[in-house]
Order: sequence, then structure tokens, then C-alpha cells
Amino acid sequence: MRDIYIALGANLSNPKQTFIEALDKLRSEDVEILNVSGLWKSPSWPPGQGHPDYLNAVAKISFKGTPAKLLQTLNDLEESFGRERQERNAPRPLDLDIVSFGQRILDSETLTIPHPRMFTRGFVLLPLEQVAPNWRDPHSKNDLQYYIARLPLQDVEAMKYIGTFYQCN
Repeated sequence: MRDIYIALGANLSNPKQTFIEALDKLRSEDVEILNVSGLWKSPSWPPGQGHPDYLNAVAKISFKGTPAKLLQTLNDLEESFGRERQERNAPRPLDLDIVSFGQRILDSETLTIPHPRMFTRGFVLLPLEQVAPNWRDPHSKNDLQYYIARLPLQDVEAMKYIGTFYQCN
């Protein structure tokens, strides 16, 4: 079985409830939810925009389809929660990204795996560490601790752990 990880983020409406509903809906799309990190709060980016803070989490899942099919499933789910892709870094009710798909390396016009910006994002790395402490980058073979140690201290200090919110059973 390949380990697949998806990142969840939101800063509109009720992100915690949105995450619960989104994970439950994924179950009806042939996605098995195996483990979910706790919730993490992070400042919106870029700084100074006045947007609400984000809640973030990472889910470990099982999916029998292709990365492209999973991406379509995630995009459809985002849309069903009101996500509009009009402006980069705009506030959003739900953001779902494929962080990694087993040890697969993929770089296409529509999808790059592992997620190309995950290595500099504490709001992905810290929740990922909760569900996959032994995760390694299939490109470099570096582990999570390697990337976490390279995060700017102010980014790590800005992250706040909120606690658990989802039971997989």
C-alpha cells in the first residue's frame, strides 16, 4: 500500500467543520482516511493583507486511482465548498493539495508530486510530521526533520497547535 498525504487548509467560514465534512465526503469518493493530524493555526500569507488566519491539517489516505484522478476529486470537493480560483493567495473556504503520493515523482502541467512548495511551509511540514514522522522526500531522500530544521524560526513560532479534531474510526 502506498502512503498518500493531502494537506487541508481554510480561512473562511468554519474551517474545522469544513475539514470534518470534507474528510467525510472524501470517504464517499473511494478515499480511505487512515490518519489525520491535529489542527494547526497559521497566519495568512502574504503578511499584511488583513486576511483571517488559516487552519491546517494533513491526512494520510489510501486511494486506488491515479494522482490525476485524486486531484480531480480534490478540486471537485473544493468547488463544492465554494472555492473560487480567481486570485492567488486569496482567502478560501477549502484548499486541498496532494502533498505526496507514495514514492511517486511527477511533474506535469497540472500536477507536481511531491508538492513543490511543501518544503518551505511549516503549515504542511508540522502537521505532516504528526501523521508521517518517517516521511522522506523521494527526490533527495531527506527526512522531514531536515526540512523542518530549515524553516525560518519566525514561521515555526507563528504556528499554533490547536488539537485533535477528527477520528478515523
